[in-house]
Amino acid sequence: MKLTYYGHSCFKIETLQGKKIIIDPWLSHPKAPSKIDEGPYDFILITHAHGDHLGDVLKLARSSATEVIAIHEIQQFIIKKGVPKATGMNIGGTYRVAGLSFIMVPALHSSSLPDGSYGGEPCGFVVVLENGFTIYHAGDTGLFGDMSLIGELYSPQIALIPIGDHYVMGPREAAKACQLLKAPKVIPMHYGTFPILTGTVEEFLRELEKYSFKPEIIPLAPGESLEL
Repeated sequence: MKLTYYGHSCFKIETLQGKKIIIDPWLSHPKAPSKIDEGPYDFILITHAHGDHLGDVLKLARSSATEVIAIHEIQQFIIKKGVPKATGMNIGGTYRVAGLSFIMVPALHSSSLPDGSYGGEPCGFVVVLENGFTIYHAGDTGLFGDMSLIGELYSPQIALIPIGDHYVMGPREAAKACQLLKAPKVIPMHYGTFPILTGTVEEFLRELEKYSFKPEIIPLAPGESLEL
């Protein structure tokens, strides 16, 4: 199993059974690596409708071999744009397919489609792989107390947490999120893409020093992978 970071909030997951999953597939951002796997992917997960998270979904989902999983409003939007296979969900639901489970959990953010219309509620995803290994992608979010329930119910082994500030949690809030989730490993995301995203890994680590629970922080540069 392997997790690859493509920068911003985009991650690729390769599973034991050879399935390929990509989350928030914006592959053309300013910090994107030169080498990117453009698929085909088995599944594409979209956390919300902003352009830096919808990203290149229309290009990557051009065949029915790829299934897009997103909230209902995004599903309807991309179907109208010609995506042949898209499954709509809503907060709290679990979609089980191909030995995997995709659980849609809350996020605190906004969500609008490219035309400015409502893009449904923003979300995060808990992804349970074939062997039970569990990854939590928080999506774009502020801090909220029910992160403790996500940790309690799903016990993610790895949490992918935004730290960039301004549009999402900053380092201070992300450190508190780690205390609520209790995931043993955390990969920071959604930072450094633009100057306005000022949160840094160094500041994140300093904020974590205030707490007794200290997860292993694994910063990945765009293009780097982690064996799971």
